[in-house]
This record gives sequence, structure tokens and C-alpha cells, in this order.
Amino acid sequence: QVQLVESGGGWVQAGGSLTLSCAVSGLSFSEYAMGWFRQTPGKERTFVGVISASGTNTFHANSVTGRFGVSRDSANTMVYLRMNNLEPEDTAVYYCGASRQMSGSSYVPRTEKEYNYWGQGTQVTVSR
Repeated sequence: QVQLVESGGGWVQAGGSLTLSCAVSGLSFSEYAMGWFRQTPGKERTFVGVISASGTNTFHANSVTGRFGVSRDSANTMVYLRMNNLEPEDTAVYYCGASRQMSGSSYVPRTEKEYNYWGQGTQVTVSR
């Protein structure tokens, strides 16, 4: 049974930092690119950042480039989203997703339809 469990969300003031974690189990971790998306009420889920299955390539949305960073820990099958200099516009539910790739692939999927599994989400609230 595949499970992606996000944690680390919460409330923070603008300019602050948070690190989200995603614990992954039930799949071959090295064969999946891991991404983060976010969603606000009434809107579609949007891409935030991704790290390739190989761990050698990352890509981030323009809105978060320079502030957010995705990383992965293969030994512990964990994925992280480090968020710095948070803005009120970053308030959303953040989802971790797993996208099946060839082992060692450096491809970075950026669309929701490329993802096979999702976590339940974690709320991030940034106040002014």
C-alpha cells in the first residue's frame, strides 16, 4: 500500500520559514520523481517544485524560485520542501506527489496528471 504522509505545516508570520516533510512508503522510491503542489479554496492545485528520481535535478515554480527548495533523502524515503521568506500568498494546502519514472531519471514532471500518488495535504498559513 502506497502512502505519502505530509507534515510540518502550520502558521507562520510573513518572512518566516517552514520545512514540510513527506514520508513515503509502499513504492520503489528511486523510481519516482517527487513533487510538491499547493491548493487554495476554489482553485486548482498548482505546481510548486519537484526533484527527479535520480535526485540530481530540481525545478521550481517562478513564484517560489529562490525562496523554496525541494530535497529528498533516499535512505529514509523522505521528501522535503524548505520554504523561506514566506508570503501571505503562499497560504495553501500543500500536497506531496509521486510520479513514476525510470530509475535514475533526471526528468522533472510539472503537471498534476503526471503524478500517480498523492498525500492528504498539510495546511500552511502565512499571516501579514
